[in-house]
Formats: sequence, structure tokens, C-alpha cells
Amino acid sequence: MASKPYQELTDIEKLQKQWHKLSGLHSRKEWSAAIVRAATAAELAANHAIRAEFAARSQFDGAVVDSLLKWANGLSGKLRNLLVPLVATAPEKRRAMAALQTLADRVNAKRNAIAHQGEFCNEQEATEAIANARDFITSLVTLYEPQFKLKDRATPKKPRE
Repeated sequence: MASKPYQELTDIEKLQKQWHKLSGLHSRKEWSAAIVRAATAAELAANHAIRAEFAARSQFDGAVVDSLLKWANGLSGKLRNLLVPLVATAPEKRRAMAALQTLADRVNAKRNAIAHQGEFCNEQEATEAIANARDFITSLVTLYEPQFKLKDRATPKKPRE
């Protein structure tokens, strides 16, 4: 059976694909590329949360929400311009946003250094950025999907000799 085209996947399915991809990049010691994938997965988590908030609070067409996500431009913009205002009246989510913003800033700073300044990262930097992204994704998505678990790609077994 053929898999769905990427554009037809949900944000959570896209997030999981990005996470699987970063696992392979990390195992091949492609530290900077793995960080970019982790940041992309974090942004997809933000997209999921924003779509959930709009679905609960409005009847906006999906195309309108898509245009707002593009307008917000990046993880920081999506949090600052969309998600934080959307949860302003929900005390539990509003409190969670402060910690999430700190994690997002860490992930985004490393991603931007790679994407905009050509920085190369080492294993420790990649491991830290990926851990921050994992914490951000898990904390944010479980506010909307309590059973959510970020799945790591299964490591292929080495053939026996």
C-alpha cells in the first residue's frame, strides 16, 4: 500500500516523520541537519496546537488557519503571535507557555544559527537541541493529545554473521 503524500498528512504525522528522519541523521553524525529536523518537528507541534485552538474557538476555514500559520513565520512567531494569545484565557495552558517559550527559544536559536549563519554543530550541541525539541514537542502536544508519545525510529538490528 502506498503511503499518503506528505501534504495530506496531519501535523502529528508530519512531526513523527521529521522525528524519524532526524534519528537517521543523528546516527550518521549529521548533527546540524538533525537539529534542523528537530526544530521543524517542534514547529509542526506548534501548528498542531494552534489548529486545535482555532478549531475549539472559531469556525475558520482550514485555509485561513494555514495562512495565519504562514504569516506567523517560524516557531517563535507562531508562539508569540498566535498560540500565546489564543490560550490567554486558559490558565493551565497559559502557565505552560512560559516554559515552552524557553525551550522553543533554545531550539530556534540553534536552528537559526545553522540556517542563517552556516554554523556547524557537534554531537553535544545536537543532543541538547534534540532533547529541548523533544521536551517542547511532548509538553505542547500532550496539552491537546494527552496520550501522545513521540516515537523514536526503531534501530535496525545488525545481521548475524
